[in-house]
Amino acid sequence: MTVSATDSASDSDIAIIGMACRFPGADSADKFWDVLREGRETLTRYTDEELLAAGVPADRLADPRYVKAAQTIPDTDLFDSELFQFTHDEAEILDPQHRIFLECAHEALERAGYDPQRTDGRIGVYGGAGMNTYLLHNLGERYRAAGSVDHYRLMLANDKDFLATRTAYKLDLRGPAISINTACSTALVAVHTACLALIGGECDMALAGAVHLGPKDRGYQYQEGMIFSPDGHCRAFDAEAQGTVIGSGAGMVVLKRLADAIADGDWIHAVVKGSAVNNDGSNKTGYTAPSIAGQAEVIADAQEVAGIAPESIGYVEAHGTGTPLGDPIEVAALTRAFRQGTERVGYCALGSVKTNIGHLDTAAGMAGLIKTALMLENATLVPSLHYTRSNPEIDFETGPFYVNTETTKWPQGEGLRRAGVSSFGIGGTNAHVILEEPPTRAAAPRGRDRELLVLSARSEAALQQSAAALARHLKQRPDLDIAAVAQTLSLGRRGHGHRLALVARSTRDAAMALALGDADRLHQGAPKGEPAAPVLVLDGSGADAADRAELYDAVPAYRDAVDACTGAGAGEAHEDFVHGYALARALLAWGIEPAALAVTGTGAPVAAALSGALPLEAALALAEGRTPGQWQAPSLPVLSPRTGAWMTEEDSRTAHAWTGTGDLSGLDAQLTGTGRFAFPLAPQDDEPAGLAHLLGLAGRLWTLGAALDFDAVGGAEARRVPLPTHRFERRRHWAEPGTRTATAAEPQDTDRLIGRFDAQDPDHNRRLVTDYLVEEIGKVLGGSHLAALDTSLFDLGLDSLVLIEIVAKLSEELDFAVPATSFVEFPTIRAFVDNLAELMGFAAAANGAAPVADGRTSRRAQRAAAAQGPAA
Repeated sequence: MTVSATDSASDSDIAIIGMACRFPGADSADKFWDVLREGRETLTRYTDEELLAAGVPADRLADPRYVKAAQTIPDTDLFDSELFQFTHDEAEILDPQHRIFLECAHEALERAGYDPQRTDGRIGVYGGAGMNTYLLHNLGERYRAAGSVDHYRLMLANDKDFLATRTAYKLDLRGPAISINTACSTALVAVHTACLALIGGECDMALAGAVHLGPKDRGYQYQEGMIFSPDGHCRAFDAEAQGTVIGSGAGMVVLKRLADAIADGDWIHAVVKGSAVNNDGSNKTGYTAPSIAGQAEVIADAQEVAGIAPESIGYVEAHGTGTPLGDPIEVAALTRAFRQGTERVGYCALGSVKTNIGHLDTAAGMAGLIKTALMLENATLVPSLHYTRSNPEIDFETGPFYVNTETTKWPQGEGLRRAGVSSFGIGGTNAHVILEEPPTRAAAPRGRDRELLVLSARSEAALQQSAAALARHLKQRPDLDIAAVAQTLSLGRRGHGHRLALVARSTRDAAMALALGDADRLHQGAPKGEPAAPVLVLDGSGADAADRAELYDAVPAYRDAVDACTGAGAGEAHEDFVHGYALARALLAWGIEPAALAVTGTGAPVAAALSGALPLEAALALAEGRTPGQWQAPSLPVLSPRTGAWMTEEDSRTAHAWTGTGDLSGLDAQLTGTGRFAFPLAPQDDEPAGLAHLLGLAGRLWTLGAALDFDAVGGAEARRVPLPTHRFERRRHWAEPGTRTATAAEPQDTDRLIGRFDAQDPDHNRRLVTDYLVEEIGKVLGGSHLAALDTSLFDLGLDSLVLIEIVAKLSEELDFAVPATSFVEFPTIRAFVDNLAELMGFAAAANGAAPVADGRTSRRAQRAAAAQGPAA
């Protein structure tokens, strides 16, 4: 029976449109799926040498109860701080959980195909983090004697309260930003809360996720009766189950109302049909104990919210910690909930991802949710590991469930594939989510024959890695819609400094060109400074009928321009003019802003029409060799085809200046040092002048820094597909565990900066203060060479708290109360020192002249000047 998911859709359905994770053995959802379908366990075993190097005492290693294993993720000391604009000092004290959460949020949005800065609507973020062991073990003692500002910064960088709001700030998310923590159920509670916000209209898209990091490179102590496994294996529901392994990991999903996701062409992995959250209260044997009643109630509530019968659920991802007491309670609760709607036996598969990757604490529910979404998307059940025979306290014989131990096709059954996901937190907060398979994707509409693919990164090496990753991805998925690939890359990615553009006929064609590094087709650039300022070179050349027809059919802006020319009286004699004008108009409609126009050959009429010097009718007359009588000043500079010089306003109003064949031999020399560059629109070497040529022009301009309107370039309704994401360029930000330093003795005046001042040499004093600031600010930025004298320190990434601390230290060094707001008013080092020199009375230079430095004007003065408007 074939059933469309849209047949059962309701207004409260929520689509999962993006997923990202860093789980043990898998740093992406694709790799996680490989782990699951292959039935792999990702446990890491440590040698004694590795554990000793990590600081585990030798006597603990000698204890037979110490388990030398963990479910861990690598490189937690590495972070792409520059992408998120953290200084080195900020990144080093930032909880690694916050760092990984940020990277997962960024990656999940890119997988969904959305750049927040180019996305309409509000994006919310809901998430939680585990216990901060980095603060406890690595930073705590070191900062025990720190000042109030350092303690405040430490709190901002490490408290769970700031996880969601920092993510919203760094990613420019405008919806609610709410940190959520309910122990092991945190992730699913975050999903539940995000879904309610979407249904209630508080946001239009939402990130929901969680992260937990245990101490690096450590095993754990087994204690009978606790939840930790004695051998590192989690045997959920098995007779030999003795517990689980606490693991490290993070996961994130992007959520959107299902109706909106379908309308926006999003890739839907699965649908959230309903969810519920409750608490056990005191109806249990102890605070940390589970409750059959509470778990059964939350499962039944979720099914009721979803409006579905338990008989329609074919799989449950259990909390499944593999404890002798917890597993029977969970199955009993599930059975009680399901028995409210069905008496069927042994029809619903049961599993626990903890048998693969351990118990990820706050992120555990996210691992279960992503696993189940992947199973629904791939219509495949994956095995729960280490299950041989049932825990004798579990009644599988008469209940609805069986433990699935093989990778197998998920049967379609009578209706849609559905699943439940459970997560239960210590303390009693229970969560359950009902998922459904994604709607059947509509076939891609017939697209145009060429598409523009763009990639960018912050370095050449990262760009090449991105190109290689995309080539591999497209080679493995040749059936992907090339238009959707192009739109995902252009609309769902932030543009970075190193750029690559490719015009491709198909997914297979793109994969081949990227894999081979085809220099003739791959256009690359690394624009610096201001956006590209092209001088469009118009030569009046045309195109053959086939190329013109292709452009007319595929590019609305080209078609509109051709129609406008036809309406102005253009005929067959004007074909070259019409093509040249429409080609340029298409580029302008795609966001290209030329700095000027240059003319050669017979391009003057097109330049006159584009610049507004002549209306279309008059420009057509000029193309015929007739002389129009009325000229207007052009809206942008035009290089005269007669003189080879830029037209004055008086020149531009005469037909004489617009005649001639145009000698552009000196154009490059004229543009040197101006930030402009000549950009011919004509094809090179008799290449076709059709769609591939126009897209290539746009791609080359983009690699040179132009801002393209990719909505206009795409031309069709957006469709998105999951693609490889930004290549993080991580570096180490890690504070090794340190001891408390002794309080330094009170400094003598001769030890301080003021003691080295020379009352007769103001320049010397100025240099002392400047050097001191460069050194202190360099410590924060990661090197004194980064402390530029004339760049705003806020643009360099420093925040006000750091600068307040530096001002406080400088005040002590100078025995002078430096105003705490000085860096706000004078945000460069040079301007700050100039202001301080005036305040302290050593402003005059050695020759008696008052120095004037670049950037001296304060922000307050700049704002006041701006408010008054330009000088008359």
